Amino acid sequence: MENRHDIISRINEKYAAMSKGHKAIATYIMEHYDQAAFMTAAKLGAELGISESTVVRFAAGLGYEGYPQMQQAIAAWVKGKLNTVDGVGAKYAGSTQSEILTSVLNSDIEKLRHTIDHLDPAAFETAVDLILSAKRVYILGIRSCEPLAGFLSFYLGMIRDNVIQIKSTSTSEIFEQMLRIDEEDCIIGISFPRYSMRTLKAMEFANDRSAKVITITDSVHSPMNLYSSCNLLARSDMVSIVDSLVAPLSVINALVVALCMKSPEQVRKNLERLENAWNNYQVYMNDEINFINEDSVLTESFLNPKETED
Repeated sequence: MENRHDIISRINEKYAAMSKGHKAIATYIMEHYDQAAFMTAAKLGAELGISESTVVRFAAGLGYEGYPQMQQAIAAWVKGKLNTVDGVGAKYAGSTQSEILTSVLNSDIEKLRHTIDHLDPAAFETAVDLILSAKRVYILGIRSCEPLAGFLSFYLGMIRDNVIQIKSTSTSEIFEQMLRIDEEDCIIGISFPRYSMRTLKAMEFANDRSAKVITITDSVHSPMNLYSSCNLLARSDMVSIVDSLVAPLSVINALVVALCMKSPEQVRKNLERLENAWNNYQVYMNDEINFINEDSVLTESFLNPKETED
């Protein structure tokens, strides 16, 4: 169970109200915790170009008696992450490959059930409406969440125009790609523990520009919820040293299907254009199977319900 009093949880809870300098410290600790654990207040301040006293005030703002106590908390959190890896070894010690397979799959099934029980249907419907009505849709997922962002971006691009997957290795490049975001747009931020501060900053920027913000994250305590218009919660605990992304991917699948149901004719036209392009330019040399067939969600009965009824 997550410790709500650890250093990362305290940062998440207080981040929205922090000053610019304190947010810089929080970001550095989140993204470089292994280095911060061994830095003095003076060295951390020098690294960020801020005063040592600002670093000390940051520690006090998180509820620590002083910087040394906060430094100990960072070290304890790092140790806890290492113990997680050791715990995985202990959990599966002596297990056969088949037993590991069964255990991991059962764990993923439990996460899907938890997601079904806790995802807010109203938030899901709001997300669908926001995505369809937005002038542009920005999608951001970093580190292990990047494949999720890519998957959503690929299929969303078949449903509507102006879908932009933000790809970057630095916060400044993220802002460059979001330069034109405004109140007519929406952004979908995807992040799970360890939460990405770059994703959080992008969502804060979008919120400041009055864009609609949708988040796909793990719990009501996630800092990703600070700036969002609606929160889609999907369980994602660590089974081993990797995150389980089964439940988040299922939520994204549901989003894609729901969006198709909302605008079937547009989807049909887009897919027909794409198939014609493939055929005209021999992109795949007819190697693709079942472009649009009876097994697709976009069946004849789905796309033309009135015709099939007649």
